[in-house]
Amino acid sequence: MDNITHFAEQYEKIRTEIAKEMIGQEDVVEHLLLAVVAGGNVLLEGVPGLGKTHLVRVLSKVLDLPFSRIQFTPDLMPADITGTNILVRTEEGSSFRFQKGPLFASIVLADEINRATPKTQAALLEAMQEHSVTVAGETMRLPEPYFVLATQNPVEQEGTYPLPEAQLDRFLFKVLVPFPTLQELGGIMDLTLGAQAQAQAPVEPALKEPALKEPALKRTALGADDLLEMRNAAKQVPVADSVRESALKLVLATHPETPDAPEIARKYLRFGASPRAAQAILSTARVRALEQGRFNVAYDDIRFVAPACLRHRLALNFAAVTEGREMESIVAQLVNDYVK
Repeated sequence: MDNITHFAEQYEKIRTEIAKEMIGQEDVVEHLLLAVVAGGNVLLEGVPGLGKTHLVRVLSKVLDLPFSRIQFTPDLMPADITGTNILVRTEEGSSFRFQKGPLFASIVLADEINRATPKTQAALLEAMQEHSVTVAGETMRLPEPYFVLATQNPVEQEGTYPLPEAQLDRFLFKVLVPFPTLQELGGIMDLTLGAQAQAQAPVEPALKEPALKEPALKRTALGADDLLEMRNAAKQVPVADSVRESALKLVLATHPETPDAPEIARKYLRFGASPRAAQAILSTARVRALEQGRFNVAYDDIRFVAPACLRHRLALNFAAVTEGREMESIVAQLVNDYVK
């Protein structure tokens, strides 16, 4: 019980620090923290101006971990993010030295990730899955803990490229960032345009010690060892056979080609989720159980994390598009039918 209490206190400490700089978006913050503790990558999707980048920056200041930001553009090349060998001249002669790219950090913000070309997107795959980078035949490990937190604009907007399925599958969660409510919008205006905000010093780059408004965010809330300890604790949370089976059946139900596929999958889905979806559901459900003060995974935990694990791993077919069916409603029905 003491371990559960300690886990919940650490979790709440992070959430409290983030709330000092974020107005609203509680559900988005909750999903982001679940994925970070579980050790997965997160894709934040929403129109410009909703605070996606700011949220990741705030998290980087709360966690005492190396942070880097990559602005994805159509002319960004793979070497710009992985690093490259450069020629170094010394008194002894010339030699090549590897110059690390921004992927060599614990928290990597991939800003507007769907504005880069497929060639650059492919350079992220090894880092997101294996936590390593291979350049000129040499493989180098990335620091642990490691996760990519990416933002993207909806694909309907100008200048965006749909992310390939192989890359989408490497995101533990896809979190939709909604527009703030009237009350939240007012709070944002007070925070950013009020007299207190005008008197504050500008925020320094995230790789330096941040100069933030009072009460300042302190980079002492959680370190690498603390985060890894929380992650290991979550892995020990037991999952009852019946709860585990419901998660597995849910993933299988997304495959329209299987004999027992439900009608909604056969009618509206082009392909289903991979085994990574089941791994994502169970790993993040364990984190949520501890965060809720329980040492067992409940059906409610599965229901909470499943939509964020599935929405980016499924593809709608032509019938769904022509009938105006949305992914959210299809996922919600599958979760409702298979997780009781």
